Amino acid sequence: MLALEVALARAVGAASRLAGRGGGTTLPGKLLWKAHPGAVDRLAARLPAGSALVSATNGKTTTAAMAAEILRPRFRLAHNASGANLVSGIASVLVTASEAELGLFEVDEGALPEVVRRVRPRAVLLGNLFRDQLDRYGELEHVAERWRAAAAGLPPGALVVNGDDPLLAELARGGAATSFGVDDRSHARPSLQHAADSKFCPACGRPLVYAAAYVGHLGEYACPAGHRSRPALDVAARAIELRGLAGSAFSLETAEGAVRVELALPGLYNVYNAAGAAALARALGASAEEIAVGLGRFTAAFGRFERIAVGDRRLLLLLVKNPAGANEAVQTLLQGTPPALVLAALNDELADGRDVSWIWDVDFEPLLAGLERAVVSGSRAAELALRFAYGGLERRRIEVVPELAAALDRALALTPAGAELTVLPTYTAMLGLRAIVARRGHVRDYWRERAA
Repeated sequence: MLALEVALARAVGAASRLAGRGGGTTLPGKLLWKAHPGAVDRLAARLPAGSALVSATNGKTTTAAMAAEILRPRFRLAHNASGANLVSGIASVLVTASEAELGLFEVDEGALPEVVRRVRPRAVLLGNLFRDQLDRYGELEHVAERWRAAAAGLPPGALVVNGDDPLLAELARGGAATSFGVDDRSHARPSLQHAADSKFCPACGRPLVYAAAYVGHLGEYACPAGHRSRPALDVAARAIELRGLAGSAFSLETAEGAVRVELALPGLYNVYNAAGAAALARALGASAEEIAVGLGRFTAAFGRFERIAVGDRRLLLLLVKNPAGANEAVQTLLQGTPPALVLAALNDELADGRDVSWIWDVDFEPLLAGLERAVVSGSRAAELALRFAYGGLERRRIEVVPELAAALDRALALTPAGAELTVLPTYTAMLGLRAIVARRGHVRDYWRERAA
């Protein structure tokens, strides 16, 4: 009976993708879920090399894609590259992955406990926890508690955690998990950013003392009363070079030695993503050389630091969805030649989070100081325009164009020939803008590409 239901789900997914609809990444799984609630469990159990999961507030799509690039020469992968990271999205991948050996799944923070229970993974990477979509997830401590409960049922050696995150590091105490992080104080900030989330010791509530703060609350920390501190790092990124928008490089160091990694992606947050992917790939048997080569091949995940040629101009898509991620995008832009024009798009769809008050916690001011013009778009364009105005950008330099296609056209018209337009969209705005560009023939439509 399962075989018939899987065949039907495959046919529905193929038809949806050929029609150019994104439902091809979730609809087959939803149908299969209704027809056979235990299908995910059974399909995952058929993978001869098992499954690995990646979850985080920020960077899970990029980290999973990096891990896929490293592992692809070793395994035939079932990988949800589109970012469809709920149970239905994972089910849809399993439906079409009849020849796969290893499942590599990005997983939504809220869905992780159920996916762990159903997939029974051989490895799980927990990347970070930042404040995001409080209307969906609740406070960070609530998510962390559910993650800890899910991790408790994993086999020994299965867990990989970011030791630089105080909410996750407890899972690595006593060598209970592989710990990764950044260890290069030359790239530390002088103090925690005001939007940093986990500033207090989980045991006693005292403010943590940071010897180095890297991204948000990630860094080298200790409780002044001695209750908690960053664990020893099993996989560390050291001797880091940040080259503006041109990329980055670092020394990846483990107990087996060090290897130099060259990344095409910029920013300290992508060094974190790469270190996490390396730690996961190492847990799955990849050598240091395989990791360095795979990361060196990697370019960009779907919509994350993705460059798309549009005639004689180019788009640079930098997804922003919460204060920590947006702050890192701003800092990365400032490390290169700061843009004089940006197209920023703010939506409040379910996948974005209905509450957009987070934009007031983003440090937009250094970016706004150098802008000649901003085109703001999306369903909450007016709120974003107000935030930019309060951030110091003169109102005459702000154009509010709520409709995405019209905003894209206006921003491209303001972009000189041969130049790059920086686009800062939230998740559904990114999908919408990319679909517009695909319909105009500048990039392959992702859903049709999947069907090909």
